[in-house]
Amino acid sequence: MMQVIDTANLPRQALLIGKHRLVGSGEAAVHRYAATGESTGEVHLANAHDVDAAVAAARGALPVWRAMEPAARRQVLLRVAALLHERIERLAYLSTVDTGLTLGTVRGAIAAAAQWLSYYAGWIDKAEGRLIPTGGDSLDYVRYEPYGVIGIIVPSNSPISGMILGPVLAAGNCAVMKPSELTPYAMAEYGQIFLDAGMPPGVVNVVPGGVAAGDTLVRHPGVDKIHFTGSGVVGAKVSSIAASLLKPACLELGGKSANIVFADADLDVAADVAMRALVRQSGQSCVAGTRIIVHDSVADDLLARTISRTRTQKIGDPMDSATVVGPVMTQTACARICGIIEQANQQAHGRLALGGQRLGAEFAGGYFISPTIFADVRNDSPLAQEEIFGPVISFIRFTDDDEAVALANASKFGLAAYIQTSNLRTAHRAAAQIEAGNVWINGTQGILAAGPFGGTKQSGYGRLGGVDGLREFSRAKNVWIAL
Repeated sequence: MMQVIDTANLPRQALLIGKHRLVGSGEAAVHRYAATGESTGEVHLANAHDVDAAVAAARGALPVWRAMEPAARRQVLLRVAALLHERIERLAYLSTVDTGLTLGTVRGAIAAAAQWLSYYAGWIDKAEGRLIPTGGDSLDYVRYEPYGVIGIIVPSNSPISGMILGPVLAAGNCAVMKPSELTPYAMAEYGQIFLDAGMPPGVVNVVPGGVAAGDTLVRHPGVDKIHFTGSGVVGAKVSSIAASLLKPACLELGGKSANIVFADADLDVAADVAMRALVRQSGQSCVAGTRIIVHDSVADDLLARTISRTRTQKIGDPMDSATVVGPVMTQTACARICGIIEQANQQAHGRLALGGQRLGAEFAGGYFISPTIFADVRNDSPLAQEEIFGPVISFIRFTDDDEAVALANASKFGLAAYIQTSNLRTAHRAAAQIEAGNVWINGTQGILAAGPFGGTKQSGYGRLGGVDGLREFSRAKNVWIAL
């Protein structure tokens, strides 16, 4: 039985503008809990007026935030990170209500947000400029300055994140975050933590809303740069609007990541990586290695091991800390994913080896899909080419190393890739040849704050993480002076 949600304990003031928690001026949206399909109540979303107010608050806070001593700004971000750990249970509860993701998943995401914010706190007093040689009686130097106000369209599958806010704030910018209308509860409390940590009001603002609010944010003349995370279809629209306004944008879009398993791979490790791509966040992850490109000689063995491991993963109430696989986020997503599975069966895109159905009985009210594995999949099929964003993976066979890399690159996406091999030379060669922004070899370690993260091809552009992330939200200014 699923835990009953205490709807009276959910925040209804979903907006944070300046120092005020507010009810949105826009339409009321009914939120449904993904584990049961039941309504948790209505939340009034942001409209254009609210977005205007949030941008005005951010612009008003910009000179205050920039004028703070670097050490003081660093301490604010460190206090935010500490408060995230202190309030992790409340934030995790709200995040699970928002998304249907398991408590274990969202706790990990909140801890990662704290880690990213701590990492970027350390950059605040270390982001030095450059001296340019002039060869005469003059001085030329480069300053790295903030853009100003960054409009952040927040992904529904990972609303509480430090990946974007960390570099945005460390570079000296202010932020207006637009979470999805699907995830209204946790983000305003996340924003409140910044205020409680001593952040000047207006540096971080939260305006959850739908398409109209996002469109207003992208077009707003008071927003200096956009960061969008989401689907390629919407990302293309965001990019087009921003380009028409000569406004820079950073896009993190979808993925259909290859996981190449060579014949000499440790199959236990490879099976774990494949299984995690299937069950982590119920497959709702842009970096999931959903195309298992496996050497023919070990394909059957790897498939059997992956199925065996998947069957041990607990499916159930996302509020239960022992649960690994929860529901997908919405009824619409559930129906779409089930339709893809049905079409793949009907058109013989591959052989159904595990799962393939929506779960009933105690799961009937929610949006639960059995973890699904297709074997012997054609790499040119929609099953292998289109991002499903659900608990579905495909096994694709290859016979030689060059074919494996060619199959991996035969995709419009290029966000992530995985390689399993015991041969160091093979690992380095394949990593160099694969067209992806991020490659993991013989396992996964998550997305590290110190390394650049971002996509190629239709997985977007721009980078988060490390000094690359800091530069993403900074502008170089050259200054020359006669001596």
